[in-house]
Amino acid sequence: MVVWSFFQNNILTKPAFFVGLMVLIGYLLLRRPIYVAFAGFVKATVGYMILNVGSGGLVSNFRPILAGLNQRFNLSAVVIDPYFGQAAANSAIEAVGRSLSSTMMVLLVAFLFNILLVALRKITKIRSVMTTGHIMVQQSTTALWMLFFCIPQIANTTAFIVMGLLLGTYWAVSSNLVVELTQNLTDGGDFTVGHQQMFGIWLFDKLAGKIGSKEDAEKELHFSDAFSIFNDNVVATGTLMTLFFGVIMLILGEPMMRELDTGFAKTQNFIFYIIEKSFNFAVYLSILQLGVRMFVAELTESFQGISEKLLPGSIPAIDCAATYGFGNPNIITLGFVFGAIGQFLAILGLIVFKSPVLVITGFVPVFFDNGTFAMFTNKRGGFKAAAVCCFISDILQVLGGAVCASTFQLTQFGGWHGNFDMDTAWLISGLLTKYLGFVGIGICMVALLIIPQIQYAKDKENYFLVTEDYEAYKAKKAAAAVKA
Repeated sequence: MVVWSFFQNNILTKPAFFVGLMVLIGYLLLRRPIYVAFAGFVKATVGYMILNVGSGGLVSNFRPILAGLNQRFNLSAVVIDPYFGQAAANSAIEAVGRSLSSTMMVLLVAFLFNILLVALRKITKIRSVMTTGHIMVQQSTTALWMLFFCIPQIANTTAFIVMGLLLGTYWAVSSNLVVELTQNLTDGGDFTVGHQQMFGIWLFDKLAGKIGSKEDAEKELHFSDAFSIFNDNVVATGTLMTLFFGVIMLILGEPMMRELDTGFAKTQNFIFYIIEKSFNFAVYLSILQLGVRMFVAELTESFQGISEKLLPGSIPAIDCAATYGFGNPNIITLGFVFGAIGQFLAILGLIVFKSPVLVITGFVPVFFDNGTFAMFTNKRGGFKAAAVCCFISDILQVLGGAVCASTFQLTQFGGWHGNFDMDTAWLISGLLTKYLGFVGIGICMVALLIIPQIQYAKDKENYFLVTEDYEAYKAKKAAAAVKA
């Protein structure tokens, strides 16, 4: 337990060091010189830290605006954001007298079970290992509360074992579900998405193919003539965010923003504050993309050592933001804007129809879910498909978030995750557990484990090739397309 506690506190829950350690081990297994392995460790760790700076900046930049919306309109509501959701689940667990230490035991069981499923890949058909530490902690906390709520009499030890097995299955299956999609998007990046919207990626990829076409997907999102300056993603992001958030901040008013944001200097003009605040989104997005390029390059090369020596044919499941370096960056902004419009309309609907649960938008789901959906759906059906899919996704986020917060009684604690899978797949899982108990959990695990079997049955010849040798996989797919 001492060893596990050290690993948990310093590595597993610190994804930068987790990724850096994987890179170090991977290079050593490839028998690279120690100085090369060390350099890879430093670049991967620093790259992930840079990504965290970008992600954290995006979130913190939005928080005063979110607080203003809450205060200005006297809204007592649930914020659909993973950090609010984690805090709410922690409060709920403490409120019923349960130990928060069980959360880390859930994470341990889930992580080990994910590795076991990959080790037994010939049977399970699982090819991916979840490595996104902060997401793993968030989901472990919320999943544990859902189990305590659905089966109040369950013992702590039984709870973390049962929920650990279910959560580990979800991590393995959901990240495995989007392996081909991620490999195609990144042209053999040798990683998959391990976040909180993998079922959403798969669903909207299918929908994008119906909305758009291959020809649409090949078109770049460009602005013509006088708007050609917006072909630069920094200009596009800075301008759109100024328009989008500028209106919100003007409505909230200068006095409230000064009260809520300690970074608003007394000598600064309100208009220039709005511009600076909005431009920061472009700054943090650029930082995020720099970090992605740094650590993904090292992880891709070094993980070959782990996949060859320890878990053959496996790839890591990492933060969804890692996909943002593999497409037109303007697509990310497009996804955010249309997703936000969908969320605001859905929230307005809750107000009009006097919903007992009022939802407040959270930046993480509206930005990171939609940025990710936009990247994948644009690859499949073009930017029109991306816009439609992101709009739909955020309506589902709001409605699903309201139902989840109410169903699992987190409204009194003010938060729910808000990410797509937590509003859909985990809602179904929670309802089955609530009404069927352990039988419901068993149904969920069996249903999840069937998914990779179906994937494998559809393309046995190329199923493992896509992670073992992507170039060979791509060549075979191209040859098959020519014959067809």
